[in-house]
Amino acid sequence: MIGKATIKDYFLLHFIVLIWGFTAILGLLISLPSLELVFYRTLIAAVGVALVAFLRKKPLAVTLPQLLKIAGVGVLISLHWIFFFWSARLSTASVCLAGMATTSLWTAFVDPMINRTKIKWYEVALGLLVISGLLVIFQFETGYWMGLSMALVAAFFGALFSVLNGRLTRRHTPYQITFYEMAAACLFALAFMPVYAAFISGGEPLQFAWEGLDWLWLLILGGVCTVYAFSVSVELMKRLSVFTINLTINLEPVYGIVLAVLIFGESEKMTPQFYLGTLIILVSVLLYPLMSYWSRRKKPIRPLG
Repeated sequence: MIGKATIKDYFLLHFIVLIWGFTAILGLLISLPSLELVFYRTLIAAVGVALVAFLRKKPLAVTLPQLLKIAGVGVLISLHWIFFFWSARLSTASVCLAGMATTSLWTAFVDPMINRTKIKWYEVALGLLVISGLLVIFQFETGYWMGLSMALVAAFFGALFSVLNGRLTRRHTPYQITFYEMAAACLFALAFMPVYAAFISGGEPLQFAWEGLDWLWLLILGGVCTVYAFSVSVELMKRLSVFTINLTINLEPVYGIVLAVLIFGESEKMTPQFYLGTLIILVSVLLYPLMSYWSRRKKPIRPLG
């Protein structure tokens, strides 16, 4: 049963979404390439979640079959973040976040496939609206097509692991899921490094050394944006409905793009057509939970007996 929410809870939720919108910017501030960055982020997050679980006396033990399932999702998370930060490096934080705004609509199609439910008409309509927004961006921002494409791949992986996590939460605590997923994501990034160095990096050596303030940005990324934000979001679920939380999370790209323009200035300034395409995508994202809620309200109540 959900407890009574306060004004502070709503402000805290928006603060958490603001933190998540800051991750693409941190990816640009850190000098490490995307793969090495994901390795350090997930390592810090795994250690951080283990520490929080220990202090709160939350058990982390699971069976081997359960561990393998959670670890598999961790691999998807690793791929999601690798493509996410890679997208920001190849384009801009704004372009990356514009592509990531499609995550909830990817979910609308991935969820029925995995959970074997029907695709809803409004999900198809909103999906077409998103495609129109992407076409507007691709048409006028041809120099960023690779970065935007990688953001779309990252969004797909984000939708996939979110749906699978929804199934895992039925049997496991958030601490168990997050710890083993972060550990698996870290190990996958480490195991993928030889392949990356041999076939993708173009002969450039892996970069593990930190430069300048990398240590600070990595601690913020792993500690604040992952461990802290996760812990607070779990606590807020006791007092806020899932609908309220999901609706607010849809504002993450908006916060991120605004922050990117404020921090990086001219380098993040895009054409008016980019913002038009992004606005179309964001409108579809914000309409999705509203139409989903309206659809549930319209369903007739079946009589008992």
